[in-house]
Amino acid sequence: MAGASQLWAGHEIVAPVLLPLVAGALLVLLEQARSRWVAPLSLLATGALALLAALLVAQAGAGEVQAYLLGNWRAPWGISLVLDRLSALMLLLTALVACGALLFALSGEHTRGLHFHSLFQFQLMGLCGAFLTADLFNLFVFFEVLLAASYGLLLHGATPARTAAALHYVAFNLAGSALFLVAVSLLYAVTGTLNLADLALKLPRVPPGQAPLAQAGVLLLLVVFAVKAALLPLYFWLPDTYAAASAPVAALFAIMTKVGVVATRRINPLLLGADGGPVAGLAWPWLPALALATLGLAAVGALAAQRLRGLVAYLVVASAGTLLLAVGLGTAGTLAAALFYLVNSTLTAAAWFLLAECIVVARGGSDALKPRPLAQGWVPLGLAYLVAAVAVAGLPPLGGFLGKALLLQAAGTTGWAVWTVAGVLGASLATMVALARAGSVLFWHGGGGGQEGGQEGGKEGASLPSTAPRLAHRDTLAPQAAAITGLLAAVLAVAVLAGPLSRYTEATARQLLAPGAYIAAVMGAQAVAPAYDVRKEMRERGDAK
Repeated sequence: MAGASQLWAGHEIVAPVLLPLVAGALLVLLEQARSRWVAPLSLLATGALALLAALLVAQAGAGEVQAYLLGNWRAPWGISLVLDRLSALMLLLTALVACGALLFALSGEHTRGLHFHSLFQFQLMGLCGAFLTADLFNLFVFFEVLLAASYGLLLHGATPARTAAALHYVAFNLAGSALFLVAVSLLYAVTGTLNLADLALKLPRVPPGQAPLAQAGVLLLLVVFAVKAALLPLYFWLPDTYAAASAPVAALFAIMTKVGVVATRRINPLLLGADGGPVAGLAWPWLPALALATLGLAAVGALAAQRLRGLVAYLVVASAGTLLLAVGLGTAGTLAAALFYLVNSTLTAAAWFLLAECIVVARGGSDALKPRPLAQGWVPLGLAYLVAAVAVAGLPPLGGFLGKALLLQAAGTTGWAVWTVAGVLGASLATMVALARAGSVLFWHGGGGGQEGGQEGGKEGASLPSTAPRLAHRDTLAPQAAAITGLLAAVLAVAVLAGPLSRYTEATARQLLAPGAYIAAVMGAQAVAPAYDVRKEMRERGDAK
């Protein structure tokens, strides 16, 4: 037992990448064989990832930045993974959203195609790798892994609208991937490295003649991250894509947009800080300005939404704008507020996509924001809608209010104080109006429909996919209710545990703004002695002969 524990020690950092990778590979084989163990194995692997992520949060909470050398090669020549407070928090958030999305998918969505579970696990692998990696090229690799899996998940159970949205999504992200390669090529040409810690050391020493190339590379990198984070003017792909995706896939996509936000947050103090030489402050002031514009247009989109899923998609864009605004302001207070808000907004967005699917099914398959009778059991849906609306609009006493209050308080010390207050409060008001309007249409005019008005809604539902009635069977309600309840309970827990969570996010912000520990951990990580030295064994055998 002690030997196994000793072998495991130090390798837990790579486990969030290996666990979904191995599970996904096994699931490919089981799915081909139509095994009954597919769903249990997928659920077990996702639950194990959540447990592992919780342990890593506790480990990172001690404050030490830990580097892991894949292949036992020292940085910057080898591949490094880094566990700090930020990466651990994102791993746990990913696992929690994944558990809710997968549980909801077990109500029937996972049976609409062959490889749902393996694609789901491969996307988790890409997400976890993207949050852990300390190397730009491997960030590109993990981006491609999660994007390739997301292409398959988006097309899972394809409908015409889903296929059209997928084509736009694939084309847009392929263009972003091409730009990513150009960006890393420029940075490698200038510095000879793609390791983030090594870049932080070498970018300030770039010769003046090569400074424009370094600036171009970093700017292209920020454009790529803006694509992933849905920043204006690169967010137009998101509303249609997320609205067309199936509910569990859209819920998992809620964490995918945070990859761009986290990547921007990672390189902002590490590469673009005051010691960044020719690239210092390159993201300011255009990042706060574009974030405010994104927030404003997302609020307009939510007010103008004619369909429930479209409204929820614009809420995701609004949360991305709020997060990037806080990142762009760049103070310890705004970064801490952004991290607190990120936890609440991600859990809330995932719950919203699942809840929207249940409401659509209860309305006979229509997500149009028009009066239409609801099936029996609309009261719990109404209560869940109320909790989710309060959480996403930023009303007390839930975490959305606390996150926005922390952001406004911290922004008061910056030159963007007036614009931040106007933008955040204005977007919150627009969100409340949009959700109040939608709620009155869905529940005030449509609640308790029973048989009355059923024929009126039948004509509208005649052209709907045949999957909607299947999802409404009673045997599907348990996993759906458990998934939504679990995510909303996590949203409530954010408010209850606001004190410990805010202390964690404040410590995370301080850690991010002092990149010296990150650089020292990566560049100072030593290769470990192998448990079995093959080369020594070969030498000894050669001497014996």
